[in-house]
Amino acid sequence: MSLNNAEVEEIKAAALAAIASANSLDQLREVKITFVGDRSPIARANQSLGQLPVEERAAMGKVIGTSRANINQAFDDREKALIVERDSKVLIEERVDVTLPSNRSPRGALHPLTILSNEISDLFIGMGYTVQEGPEMESSWLNFDALNIPADHPARTMQDTFFIEPLSSGLVMRTHTSPVQIRTMLENEPPIYVICPGRTYRADELDATHTPVFNQVEGLVIDKGITMAHLKGTLDHFAAKIFGPDVTTRIRPSFFPFTEPSAEVDFFYNGRWVEWGGCGMVNRKVLQACGIDTDIYSGFAFGMGLERTLMVRHGITDMHDIVEGDVRFSRQFGTGAR
Repeated sequence: MSLNNAEVEEIKAAALAAIASANSLDQLREVKITFVGDRSPIARANQSLGQLPVEERAAMGKVIGTSRANINQAFDDREKALIVERDSKVLIEERVDVTLPSNRSPRGALHPLTILSNEISDLFIGMGYTVQEGPEMESSWLNFDALNIPADHPARTMQDTFFIEPLSSGLVMRTHTSPVQIRTMLENEPPIYVICPGRTYRADELDATHTPVFNQVEGLVIDKGITMAHLKGTLDHFAAKIFGPDVTTRIRPSFFPFTEPSAEVDFFYNGRWVEWGGCGMVNRKVLQACGIDTDIYSGFAFGMGLERTLMVRHGITDMHDIVEGDVRFSRQFGTGAR
């Protein structure tokens, strides 16, 4: 590439004209890429100095260097002017009238998860159930042993459970709300019809679909003659009230230590099958651990994650939106401070 003074002047003039015509910082950034960056014409001209005869390099290098400095200076000046213009515009458009009376007591609101939990509680109360709650820090016996979860079960390892120090205390952050079911069976004679909503803890990383602190709602029925048919009917009614009357549910064989037989419950929603939670007939060993006569009584239990339910029902794709407390998320549900 061979250059002369006139060509360098043309390059400089084009760059200065482009810089002067930029009316916003975004436009100026585009100009920088084209006329100021490492691939700009003036930069390529500087790179071509090595192709000139030795006796011409110094003079042409001075011309190019001066032109490049002029372009950079013009860019800096235009950028400063546009920043001042932007800031002045913001001061006008976002001006706050400090003479207006302030609202020192903004109204609060329930989180969408709380609203969903209350909705589910109201549903089951209408069916004759009671709502039971329990401590979030539980004994290992209530959280595991009474539920027929053996000492070597993977769920009891540090990878899944938050243990309370010292470990000899035998305390954990509950991994499900099932300990509330155990407490209910220990403290009450059948028939028992309860749901147990609440916060639970597992050693998961926070990502788009997981969180170490999440909410569950579990149901427990203990009575004479309870069968899987009662469980399926209850789940069908539950799903229809939450997702609409056209929803379809199915149960698939599975395994849980505290139910036998056990199943996973799915529902068909918006054209796809979605895994909802676990369920099954309460294991006889669990009933016996709670002092319930298995020759007279049987029962079923189920458990669903409230975050999963909320995400599917409202098309939420990222768990961060639910847990990070941004009021812009809550306002989509007609809630949040105003």
